[in-house]
Formats: sequence, structure tokens, C-alpha cells
Amino acid sequence: MARFREWLKKPVGIGTMAAVAVLSAGGALAAWGTFSVVIEKTNSLEFCISCHSMQATVFQEYKKSPHFSNASGVRAICSDCHVPKEFGPKMVAKVMAVKDLWHTALGTIDTPEKFEQNRLHLAKTVWAKMEATDSRECRSCHKQDAMDIHKQTPKAATVMAKGLERGETCISCHKGIAHKLPDMSSGYRTLLTDIKTAAPSASGSAKTLYAIETTPFHAERPSGEAGKGDGSVFPLTHVKVLERDGDLLKVELSGWVQEGVKRLLVAAKGRRIFELSMTEKLAGTVTLGEAESDPDTGLSWQTGTVAGWVKASAFTADEAGLSAYGAEMASAACGACHSQPQPGHYPANQWMGIIKDMKDGTALTAEDLRFLQSYYQLRAKDMVAHGG
Repeated sequence: MARFREWLKKPVGIGTMAAVAVLSAGGALAAWGTFSVVIEKTNSLEFCISCHSMQATVFQEYKKSPHFSNASGVRAICSDCHVPKEFGPKMVAKVMAVKDLWHTALGTIDTPEKFEQNRLHLAKTVWAKMEATDSRECRSCHKQDAMDIHKQTPKAATVMAKGLERGETCISCHKGIAHKLPDMSSGYRTLLTDIKTAAPSASGSAKTLYAIETTPFHAERPSGEAGKGDGSVFPLTHVKVLERDGDLLKVELSGWVQEGVKRLLVAAKGRRIFELSMTEKLAGTVTLGEAESDPDTGLSWQTGTVAGWVKASAFTADEAGLSAYGAEMASAACGACHSQPQPGHYPANQWMGIIKDMKDGTALTAEDLRFLQSYYQLRAKDMVAHGG
């Protein structure tokens, strides 16, 4: 022990220090080299598709995409699109990827059926990440200043020019470029089912309810099979509950009627936001107010109030749930092909034409379209100013 202490007291020679420095530097270089090799290996296509859940699903879709095979022969692999090039963000992505190992162990997507069940959630997670980084990984290959949009097809060039002008990010218009798009309707369909299931308990004794979907409106309490009724209440129309009788409600609707067009009740003067369409018989029961002129159009409008009977199951007090349902539908229908427009971008009446023009490019049903139109119109820029 004494000899060891004496050895420690001896001055360290320059040669020894140099040897230690060389060994340390060599060890650091070896460690960095090993680290770089590991990182590079985990960025390879072979590594990414080494688990069967990727091999059987997204890899097969990717092989059919222009990122895998194209005229130029330039192939973008998984890491080109999903792993940042910069060191810091890349390390964050690698750490976050640990959750993929965890879900692999759990078997979350270990069959094609399980993968399809989770596809929408997985896709929306990736899209949100790309939007947050302004499609950083896309831009590592696709440089805007090197892009000659005039060499694209006329339609693509027009769309691209508008997107660049608006400052849209790549993923806004290019979802599904390398993988099959998920069933975009699954999200809002699930929300609708939940709203309908919870409607009885959500409504409770609430005095104000909102129409979940288009539903018949009866001037008098129906007996037996309700039938078509004397009118139709449109989605998102709010009603005041006057009386409850089992699955039937006596309600009151208030809105505006254009002079000379008495069979249609709308939510605001001068705005074609449909609340209730009526037969001649029902229109005759509407209590009308004094006529007012709409300064924008010069047309004459009157406030209108009408009472009648509806099925309670078609209404809910969950306004927030309906709003979430509308937002999810808008995202699915409008956000799959381009940047999702915000309701406040256009006035209420203009939304009618926009949705009519776009409907053929969606998988929305007629009832979906009615709901989506009301959703956008009630949040339009002139309804916000109007207090809608």
C-alpha cells in the first residue's frame, strides 16, 4: 500500500500523458464510430421493415408509390420521410421511437386487422408531426427554389401555385403519397355513434337541445308511426323544449323567414342556414314578427317562431360533442386533399357553393353534407360578427 502511495506521488511524464490522450481520443473515436454505425443501421430500409407488422402493411403500399419506383430512379426510404436529418431532432426522434418497441411487445398492430383499426390514429399522428415541422423531411429533398411547377401537369401546377401562395405545407395536400389513406370516416362515425348512444342521458332535463341529424317535425303530436311529418329540422338547429312525453318532445324553434318564402326557417336574417323546412300547413302556424330589411340584399325578413313535436332520440344537449363531430368530419372530408379551410374564411352563404362544388370529391352522404354545411355556416365570418 505504501509503495502504491509513493507511485501516485511521482510526476506524470509527458509520454504517459500523451499515451493517455491518444488512448482517450481513440476510445472516443471508436465509440462515436460505433454510435454512427448503429444510427445509420437503424435508418436503413432493411431495419425499418424488419418487423412483420411493417413488412405486411405499409411496406407493400410503399412499393407501389413513386417514392419507391419512379422515372428518375431516385428512391426515398422510410428514414428520408420519417427521421430528421439534423442531429438534435434526429436524436429526439430515436428516443421517441422507443414507444414503437413497446407497442411491438404489446402486439398493438401485429396483425393487418389490428393495423387497420389503428391506421387513422397512426396517420393523424404523423401528419400532425409533419405540420408542426412545416414538412421538414419532405423539404430535405423537395426544394421550393428548385421546383419548376410549369413542368407539372396544368392541374397540378395550378394547385401547387395556389398552395405555395397560401404558404401551405407539403403534407396538407400530399397525404397518402406513400401509404394508403385510412378510412377517414371512421373517426367521425365513431363520434356520431357515441353522441347518439349518450343522447338520452346527455339531454336529461335540459331546456335547449340540438338536432343531431335531419329529423321530421310534426305540427301535432303523432300517434303510432310518426311518418314524414309536416317539416324537417336540419342538423345543429337548436330548439327550446316545451314538453316531454316519452320519446317525443314538444319544442319551439325560432329563426327568420324571408317575406314570400314562408316555408323555410333560417338561423339568421339574410343567411341561408336552414333550420326548418315546412309544409304549407305548418307554415301557416308560424308566428311572425315585424318585417325588417336586410341592408346587404334589400330583401325583407321577419322573425318566426313555431312549435311542434319531434323524436327525442334525434336531439342532444351535448353541443360540444356535436362541435367535435363536425370538426372531425371537416378534417376527414376537407383535410385529406388540401389544407383544411377554417369556417371563418368565408361568409355563411358562400359556404353553400363551396361544399356543393367539393362534395363529389368526398365520400360524404347527403346527410353528412347537410351537417357539414350547417357546421361551417354557423361558424362563418359573418355569423361570428352576427353573434352566431
